[in-house]
Amino acid sequence: MFTLDHSGRVGLVFGVANHRSLAMGIAEKLHHSGARLIFTYQTERLREMVEKSIEEIEGASLLECDVSRDDHLERTFAQVKKEFGALDFLVHSVAYAPREELEGDYRNTSREGFRIALDISAYSLIPMARLSAPLMAGRKGSIVTLSYLGAERAVANYNVMGTAKAALEQAVRQLALELGPQNIRVNAISAGPVNTLAARGISGFRDILKVYEERAPLRRNITQEEVGDAALFLLSDMASGITGTTLHVDCGYSIVGY
Repeated sequence: MFTLDHSGRVGLVFGVANHRSLAMGIAEKLHHSGARLIFTYQTERLREMVEKSIEEIEGASLLECDVSRDDHLERTFAQVKKEFGALDFLVHSVAYAPREELEGDYRNTSREGFRIALDISAYSLIPMARLSAPLMAGRKGSIVTLSYLGAERAVANYNVMGTAKAALEQAVRQLALELGPQNIRVNAISAGPVNTLAARGISGFRDILKVYEERAPLRRNITQEEVGDAALFLLSDMASGITGTTLHVDCGYSIVGY
């Protein structure tokens, strides 16, 4: 019988910035389903904020990991293996582009800004999948990442981040193909706009919220909890036949044409 219960399972969560993060919404759902969770923070400067966000998650572990550094990633997964022995699922909720790249014209994207956005927002999933696969052997592993409609459509001011999310979604399909024979599933959630720290860095974000509320079939914006529920499903045995897909959690906005 399939279940959403994650009791006894171990999960690694990348991308909690504060309590409003989509990664935090996912982590809270996983915690309440019985999972043991490991979180990462980028630098010591950010550690306190992450610690405060996860303080109510009993038994949580915290590891430093800058996802742009291979040695940090290798050290993180080695620590997971040492402490837990195995890994059941991974949440990749990491995205970044220099602020100036999310303003003005896309055609003015700098080479360095492009590199940073693609490296952190898309490439980072690839070494995480490579390093987590041996730890998921024989455990029906599952990986979920976070995307946005800007991967499929042109969105004002989303600029290079849309390019990065498009690359991320293609990486999901490629990794799903390669890891499927090991019974490891890889999926993405394309979430509608939520008032997170990252989203507030996009110029005109409040206007985006208004447009979604006016045009989405459900006539509202999504919540952090709804993204958490979707991830809980994709990471569970109830989604055992789903891999390589991008699930839109956006109150139906993505189906509407104007």
